[in-house]
Amino acid sequence: MSGAYVLLQFGDDPFNNRFEDLEGRAAFTITAAGYNPNAVIRLTREAAWAQQHPSIMGPVNSYLYFGPENAPGYVVYGNNRNSIPMAYFLRQRREGSSSRYFTAQSGKDYKWRITPQRMELLDGRTTLATWELSHPEDDFHARLTVRAGGLPIVTEVVTTLALNRMAQMLSWQ
Repeated sequence: MSGAYVLLQFGDDPFNNRFEDLEGRAAFTITAAGYNPNAVIRLTREAAWAQQHPSIMGPVNSYLYFGPENAPGYVVYGNNRNSIPMAYFLRQRREGSSSRYFTAQSGKDYKWRITPQRMELLDGRTTLATWELSHPEDDFHARLTVRAGGLPIVTEVVTTLALNRMAQMLSWQ
């Protein structure tokens, strides 16, 4: 697929996993940064991978600060002092819909279309990224395909993907 970048997700825990490209370069790492007293999860875009893609913009890290008992908290990008409520990244436009909407730092709105085996990020009718669970014989958990149009905001793509997966696991409404 021309203009698409594939990242393999290793680990099924949305709070602790990593993404690598097809050459084995680490692209993103999601891990606990600490407890303060609540969980803080750090997502890091790895420099060796990012340097291969000059169109990538935005922060290198995002931090997900959870509330008590893993209740929704807030997200901080990079060293920014602005915190954004997690609920802002998980907005629902129609009751009963599994789709979730978020507004990127650029002010543009995006939609995650969510099914049990797959998540698709849309900019209007254009697919920017697709996350799909792997087959049982694969040695990775899932495959994230990011199209060229999603690469400039790839840190926001992976952050909101992870947050949607965490929300599913924690059964947030």
